[in-house]
Amino acid sequence: MDGGLGYSYSQLRDATQILAAAMRAKGLNAEDRAAIYSLNDARVLVCMLGIMRAGGAWVPINYRNAIDANVEFMKYAEIRWLFYHSSFREQVEQIRKLVPSLRNLICIDASAGDDPSMEQFMSRIKPLEEADWGDPMGNPDRLVGLVPTGGTTGAAKGVRVTTVPWATFTELAGHYWHSEGIDPVCLSTAPLSHAAGVVSFAMFTLGATNIVMPRFDAGEVLQNIERFRVTHLFVPPTAFYALLDHPRVRDFNYASLRVLLLAASPVSPDRVRQGVEVFGPCICQCYGQTEAPMLLTWLDQKTVAAAAAGDHPERLRSCGRATYSVRLAIMDNEGHLLPPNQSGEIVARGSLVTPGYHNLPEATAEIRRYGWHHTGDVGYQDADGFFYIVDRKKDMIITGGFNVFSAEVEAAIMSLPEVFECAVIGIPNEKWGEAVKAIVVFRRGQSLKEDAVLAHCRAKLGSVKSPKTIEFVAEIPKTPAGKIDRKLLRAPYWAGMRRAVH
Repeated sequence: MDGGLGYSYSQLRDATQILAAAMRAKGLNAEDRAAIYSLNDARVLVCMLGIMRAGGAWVPINYRNAIDANVEFMKYAEIRWLFYHSSFREQVEQIRKLVPSLRNLICIDASAGDDPSMEQFMSRIKPLEEADWGDPMGNPDRLVGLVPTGGTTGAAKGVRVTTVPWATFTELAGHYWHSEGIDPVCLSTAPLSHAAGVVSFAMFTLGATNIVMPRFDAGEVLQNIERFRVTHLFVPPTAFYALLDHPRVRDFNYASLRVLLLAASPVSPDRVRQGVEVFGPCICQCYGQTEAPMLLTWLDQKTVAAAAAGDHPERLRSCGRATYSVRLAIMDNEGHLLPPNQSGEIVARGSLVTPGYHNLPEATAEIRRYGWHHTGDVGYQDADGFFYIVDRKKDMIITGGFNVFSAEVEAAIMSLPEVFECAVIGIPNEKWGEAVKAIVVFRRGQSLKEDAVLAHCRAKLGSVKSPKTIEFVAEIPKTPAGKIDRKLLRAPYWAGMRRAVH
């Protein structure tokens, strides 16, 4: 459902079969890359399923990216098909000129010049027998998608999503997100070009009603939970905080919620506790990445609710235990696996892990060192098997010879009730090498003096990990994937230096 637009399951099956046949009739070759460039719209999911039925490889394009970044990725991925929303018609004219591999462009919601609407495109063909892309083993190595990484350093890499990791994710989601005795209703408010599209796809296997919102609006999300009796909702931490801070957050009924999924980056434990209080025992978390989608770990609702009530409260900082289809471990820089409670890089093995990056053998080899998949995330595992992420490996601050993890400092600052959001970075310092700096956004109508924040940090963290300076801002810049853009925050301080470490 998307406003006045909707599809039943049988209508969606018919529409995607026709779209797949139209693509094949127009010359689609096996594993041709087909991109979707659109705002949130129910037809995005029609395109996604139709591309897969046709035998193409689905490529989600983040519309919030700069056009140059999208062009660069589309050239690298050799995109042949582009489904786009009419609101991006001007950008598409530039893309058309700059991406030489493009052959077919279809506007999903209206005709646009010589480009047919999706409805027109689907009406121009005679029905074809549906292609069977399976084999006795499930065609495990077939390319299902080519998904850009969402990092903030360098050009995006194309993650090869083949049948095995895609099917593993879908099966894990069906297991962990299933709730007995309900008709599932999933509200999609984050961009379908990112994790929300992956969540919506998996919810099809549960027979869910997928409700698509055009964009995130905290007030509308809260109203829609009650209006549609939403059972499943995925939000990144920044959106979760906005829901909790909405002035009418306690005016609606959230009794229908079974899975309020937090993912994409670590969440403040105090905010998780507040979420359980407001929304009930439905809060859960998972951890994954484009290279191993969403479900490397799972922190279930009962564990979160118990931790919020005081039973192992430290687990509010955890992203959960390893899921059934993967093995997780902590590794040092020399490839040795570490015992519990020692920090190192989180590494993974299992069928959820990508075969590698498209046409980037060196980058693939880098994440395969020592026979494990390297996530680039720093964390530790406790004696009970719960994993805790403390930072991105490349975001670690080394100050006075000590390692400081940004996420740990951010968690301390976020425990202040006046703080809405914060980011911690390392900046060059003659004495310390790098100095810890915090950028802080207050909640509406709230404020604190710098000395008060620094005193709070010293009490919580000690002098080494505490920020040397605090900057108060109205907003923290985000990447197109909605994550804090540390590269942009660091840039002014490291400009002109030969390297971004000190």
